[in-house]
Amino acid sequence: MTSDPIQTPRNSYRHGDLRGALLQAGLDMAREGGPDAVVLREATRRAGVSPNAAYRHFADRQALLHAVSNAALGMVADRIQVEVDAVATGPDPRADAHAQLRAVGEGYIAFAREDPGLFRAAFSVPDNLQNANDAAKAGEAGLTPFQQVGRALDALLAAGALTAERRQNAEFLAWSAVHGLGMLVIDGPLRGLDERMIRSATDRLLDMVERGI
Repeated sequence: MTSDPIQTPRNSYRHGDLRGALLQAGLDMAREGGPDAVVLREATRRAGVSPNAAYRHFADRQALLHAVSNAALGMVADRIQVEVDAVATGPDPRADAHAQLRAVGEGYIAFAREDPGLFRAAFSVPDNLQNANDAAKAGEAGLTPFQQVGRALDALLAAGALTAERRQNAEFLAWSAVHGLGMLVIDGPLRGLDERMIRSATDRLLDMVERGI
């Protein structure tokens, strides 16, 4: 008798979505063990198909990992959107824009802590800025994490809380800061911090980002 983790993707494959079944298997492996755990042969086993059947969709492990990375970035974007949607708007556009920027950072770091394996996988494939707006990296709202940072910064500019000169390339600074804290918390010397200390570090980092831009 087959187990549920194998049977579910196999049903998807029978409806013609073998690529989706293999990708889901890759995401499951990344969640369990990070990018190093993503293995094409294991993905085919979980999908209930032969290894040769996978090659029409993924030429090799790197191709599967690339797809997993893109999908994980979309999940980061979805987690950010949860925080952004929770921001209550008020009469002050500047305050609203600052709250939106903080929500982006909150969601980003929250995902790193909640799904460290997928967070690692999201940034495991060498990439460049030209691909930062790739729709394959977008969440359900149609935005990539990079675009969500940009949207928050544009809101600050529109509200008069950020000058056009300071707005230029500010994504690089804001993203670098929150990504650095996320990695230090899950893989670096900040792993031992308790919840209160991580909360304090996150708040202070976001204060620094707001002041720095």
